[in-house]
Amino acid sequence: MFSFITWGFISCLFGCSKTNAQPINTSHYEVVHSWPQLPEGRKLGAVSGVAVDSHNNVFVFHRAGRLWPSDNVLIMDAIEEPTITIFDGKSGALIHQWGANTFAMPHGLTIDQNDNVWVTDLAYQQIYKFSHDGHLLLTLGERGVAGDDAKHFNRPTAVAVTHDGSFYVSDGYRNNRIMKFSATGEFLFQWGKKGDNAGEFNLPHGVTLDKSGHVYVSDRSNSRVQVFDADGKYIREWKSDTIGRPYAVAIKDDGDALVVDGGDQPLAPPHRSGVTAIHSDGSVDHRFGRYGNYDGQFDMAHDVAISKDGSVYIGDINGSRIQKFVRK
Repeated sequence: MFSFITWGFISCLFGCSKTNAQPINTSHYEVVHSWPQLPEGRKLGAVSGVAVDSHNNVFVFHRAGRLWPSDNVLIMDAIEEPTITIFDGKSGALIHQWGANTFAMPHGLTIDQNDNVWVTDLAYQQIYKFSHDGHLLLTLGERGVAGDDAKHFNRPTAVAVTHDGSFYVSDGYRNNRIMKFSATGEFLFQWGKKGDNAGEFNLPHGVTLDKSGHVYVSDRSNSRVQVFDADGKYIREWKSDTIGRPYAVAIKDDGDALVVDGGDQPLAPPHRSGVTAIHSDGSVDHRFGRYGNYDGQFDMAHDVAISKDGSVYIGDINGSRIQKFVRK
């Protein structure tokens, strides 16, 4: 069985020196082998998003056979194969698939408290809200048209939905802002611009909420997670060598968090990829996983979701797979 690496020392999250670092505990998670159970001859594409519904079903957003183009010019033709695949959280059995001929470059996936499914498409520059079984309920943005006003996006990355149905959008690869909309899709306000000061972003790659309504932004290229109140007022940031380059954050019921570090992606290995467990006060507890293609390793960890039973699901975009982890 794969053994998770132990990281010896870390720098303080709030500016203290490495000489004051504390040792990290060994991982509390282990990978579940042979999960999921794909039918013979079936495989996933690049997994960009993962979320868990109220029935412990795991939704995976993937790109089927489509690859990111080397010239960074996104293909506009819809992917013919299903791009949303649903697994039973316990057994890993494939339950259902949908999303064929619908998306061109899948990215973010979120499931709200009513089991509606929210996704973002980088090529189509749009946000979509679907019912649990895949019926389209809401679309924001103009198909294939980039912009920086209230009605357009520029490669939007993720959605976070509040208890009243209003939602935040991290927008994204080009606009470097967080937008908030009403439950019906009316633009409310936004904050952020490109930069590395508090409240500025360099590729806001993910957005999520805790129970108090605080907004957590995975500020990927600034190598930090920024935390804001519901109105976009800056509260604090999480930043350290151990957190690395955050691609996504999931918040547990107790306020602790898991941060996916997708790494720096140099031209040649070794790469860095893993997951950092952080306490609600911002202190690092432990880290698990590392770069690789064995069970429990990641090529590029891209998204994370936590189920009600505490199971953790990590989407690996370059590895084209989803893995399940449980407490030891």
